Amino acid sequence: MRKVSIHAALFALVLLIMSAPSFGQVNISVRFGPPPLPVYEQPVCPGEGYIWTPGYWAWSEEDADYYWVPGTWVEAPEVGFLWTPPYWGWADGVYVFHAGYWGPHVGFYGGIDYGFGYFGEGFAGGRWDHDHFFYNRAVTNVNVVNIHNVYNETVVHNNVKRVSYNGGQGGIDARPTREQEAAEHERHLPPAAAQQKQRDDARSNRELRASANHGKPPIAATERAGDFSSHAVPAREAGGTYNPPANREKPEAAHENGGRPNTPVHPNDIRPTERPAAPNTGNAKLDKKYQQQQEKLQQKQTQENQKLQQRQEKEHQQMAKQNANDARRQQTEQRHQQQTQQLQQRHEQQQQKLQQRQAPRKEAPPKKPEK
Repeated sequence: MRKVSIHAALFALVLLIMSAPSFGQVNISVRFGPPPLPVYEQPVCPGEGYIWTPGYWAWSEEDADYYWVPGTWVEAPEVGFLWTPPYWGWADGVYVFHAGYWGPHVGFYGGIDYGFGYFGEGFAGGRWDHDHFFYNRAVTNVNVVNIHNVYNETVVHNNVKRVSYNGGQGGIDARPTREQEAAEHERHLPPAAAQQKQRDDARSNRELRASANHGKPPIAATERAGDFSSHAVPAREAGGTYNPPANREKPEAAHENGGRPNTPVHPNDIRPTERPAAPNTGNAKLDKKYQQQQEKLQQKQTQENQKLQQRQEKEHQQMAKQNANDARRQQTEQRHQQQTQQLQQRHEQQQQKLQQRQAPRKEAPPKKPEK
């Protein structure tokens, strides 16, 4: 019986030592590969400065299932930065997830053909010219009435492959070039808050699970991150057949067999908390104020998670370069776990305090008239 395995952070460090250091490698691995990439149309770009981030298959340990994260347009976090998409890669008998990142150059993304400029190597959908991003109309959906920074450069792209993973049986056979390896060592930024929201919303949508849509998600792409209702694009067709194993372990069983512990070790291990219900005090202005407070707190906490994750990833890279021994790795992981738990507890306390402040106050009972 094939089993799903969520490897602990120590295994991730071993992979880092065995291969070139990678900012985006995440300690998630699965015994069977993701479905083929679905066929879908790209929604129109909502405005200047937005860069296309293609959809991809992510893994939910809670559901023991892949789910589709719709492609979407995202504002670049910095002028001159480009997006390197995530990908799944075969290593030591499992499919390992490599997270995407922002950087001055597009790095290696497994040779996966995501389309719309991401044809397996680099990005042909646009380029930066000083502080303005110009779009290649030949491969991106841009309304020239609203966006004037455009050019037209034909891209020859005949052999389209819908395979969504690198290596292994039936996977893409591609290795990073020297330029792509150099890009991996540049300064990177993790996925933006809007991208993380897109992923979290997709994870909670049952229709986006591979077991439900069989590789043809009803929401394949969105114009803006987090907006699954307006201007959402369904998949036209599945990219190919998908036959997952019948017996897929649940997270509890995976943990018993050496999977990722329930206690988070790194910020990326923290399961997204349920968002508080929208304020409904009966006062529209007050509801808007409370909603802004919730969004501000969520944005702040997301930035703190990203900052800690990035710092811990750098320590992983340093240990890999220095060929640190097992004792040092274990000490580092214990320290990372303590840092992550403290951050998680602080965020939970902040949410509780905010909810208490926003809770409707009980009116004091009327005083009894004096005799």
